[in-house]
Amino acid sequence: MTQAPAAPKAARRQHDREIIALAVPAFGALVAEPLFVMADSAIVGHLGTAQLAGLGVASALLTTAVSVFVFLAYATTAAVARRVGAGDLQAAIRQGMDGIWLALLLGAAVIAVVLPTAPALVELFGASDTAAPYAITYLRISSLGIPAMLVVLASTGVLRGLQDTKTPLYVAIGGFVANGVLNVALVYGAGLGIAGSAWGTVIAQCAMAAVYLFVVVRGARRHGASLRPDAAGIRACAQAGAPLLVRTLSLRAILMIATAVAARLGDADVAAHQIILSLWSLLAFALDAIAIAGQAIIGRYLGANDPQGARDVCRRMVQWGIASGVALGVLVVLARPLFIPLFSSDSVVQDAALPALVVVAISQPICGIVYVLDGVLMGAGDGPYLAWAMLATLAVFAPVALLVPTFGGGLTAVWGAMTLMMAVRMVTLWLRTRSGHWIVTGATR
Repeated sequence: MTQAPAAPKAARRQHDREIIALAVPAFGALVAEPLFVMADSAIVGHLGTAQLAGLGVASALLTTAVSVFVFLAYATTAAVARRVGAGDLQAAIRQGMDGIWLALLLGAAVIAVVLPTAPALVELFGASDTAAPYAITYLRISSLGIPAMLVVLASTGVLRGLQDTKTPLYVAIGGFVANGVLNVALVYGAGLGIAGSAWGTVIAQCAMAAVYLFVVVRGARRHGASLRPDAAGIRACAQAGAPLLVRTLSLRAILMIATAVAARLGDADVAAHQIILSLWSLLAFALDAIAIAGQAIIGRYLGANDPQGARDVCRRMVQWGIASGVALGVLVVLARPLFIPLFSSDSVVQDAALPALVVVAISQPICGIVYVLDGVLMGAGDGPYLAWAMLATLAVFAPVALLVPTFGGGLTAVWGAMTLMMAVRMVTLWLRTRSGHWIVTGATR
């Protein structure tokens, strides 16, 4: 009788160790990425307002371009982890190389589009006449680093699939430091202005990609995996990533709708919305770290033909997601009187943000469940369901959010609609995980 609970407790401890070992470094890497933009903003901001405004427009375009292809990391993680679970490291790394080749092809295509259309893209984003030249300069130069950033995404997916999130953390930290040093040297030391900031970022990004390629190529040679591009493998990576691309575009549409609705409410509301959105994104990084652990661990269990292990670790990660969401929600409530004044001293902005932040705090346990289950289904390679579920969520969210200016409620209602969106996602993901249809074992799905 006394021995019965030992096995479940031991299994939970093992799951906890795996989750922590993968999630903590993943969180560090996730937080390091937006620090690139923050460092550039701090350095360029001293050049003048027009330069900073130009950087803001160009960064928004570049961030959108890279985030659209985040499936390179997600799909590669799941595919590589399955093969790791099946014990075929050669095929795992070969799968990763296909993802890297796809990243290079997509990066080249993006450059071909951005270089000639940079002025039109900057104008589309509403840059002023004084800021536009700086935005065009930064966008054209920085676009040269997009292939490197996509290689970083795909390589990160390879290493996560290999159950290694420490290397991406070290590379992210090194890239951040190099970016800061190069920006200062080129912007002020060499007197290149905003162009120097762009070149510094491109050099840092290329250095990060080079480190990743060194690590992956070394692993490929160790396990006898081919480095040459394979058309069939690249097509398979693209097909696996297409549903996740639909999911990502749908999520971006939701965020754009929310910002557009907030803008219609007035300057104070949209300013408060940007403050809350920045906090929401930071909280998402913390919860997404558990999801990344889920992608790697679930893929490995399914590749090892262990459906019960996949179910058990899924259940444990959901518990982690709920607990993390509750802790973050409490932290938001306690810190909100201190957090908002850091961004604005305008009492009207603060009054608009405070009640909306309470809604964000309440929604965090829901967000915790959503991010974990999202990671579980990604790790299982269940991309088509994730695409349809996000399209359904967009269909529910859009009319509700667009009616906020008509029915009132201000910014609090906007974030109420965002909470509804997360609740719909939670229901769709919970129904899928409960059905068990996502559990497909083997080295490939």
